[in-house]
Amino acid sequence: MLASLGAVPLMLSLSRSLRAETLPMVTVTKDPGCGCCDGWADHVRGAGFPVRVIESADVFSLKQRLGVPVDLSSCHTAEVDGYVIEGHVPAAAVKRLLAERPVGIGLAVPGMPAGSPGMDFPGVQPEAYDVFLFNTSGHEAFLRFLGTQEV
Repeated sequence: MLASLGAVPLMLSLSRSLRAETLPMVTVTKDPGCGCCDGWADHVRGAGFPVRVIESADVFSLKQRLGVPVDLSSCHTAEVDGYVIEGHVPAAAVKRLLAERPVGIGLAVPGMPAGSPGMDFPGVQPEAYDVFLFNTSGHEAFLRFLGTQEV
């Protein structure tokens, strides 16, 4: 009896630490015909995020509603824990965003850089690219990557 009572605090602390490591749902909205978006969703899922994919022929309206600047737009838009994630943003950048919680609408990787998550095809040489933190007044570099590696 006493041994089982001693295990209760351990079980409670393990339960709390497991909950703390649970990542929030990433909802990805993409055009039904876009395969690289599926690759990005797989990358985020592989990093431990639960992912829900919504296919829509009108992703542009969502981008406008969420405040994604046209110059930062890409092929898919995601939402996670109050932030917008535009394009091929590496999961490591999303995790850092959620840990640091900077003021902003979200992160964006404009275009489709070679080697970025979802654009990492065999034989393709990765290019360096910036992940931008954006808000209603502009954007600034948040992180820089080469493929999926921060540089």
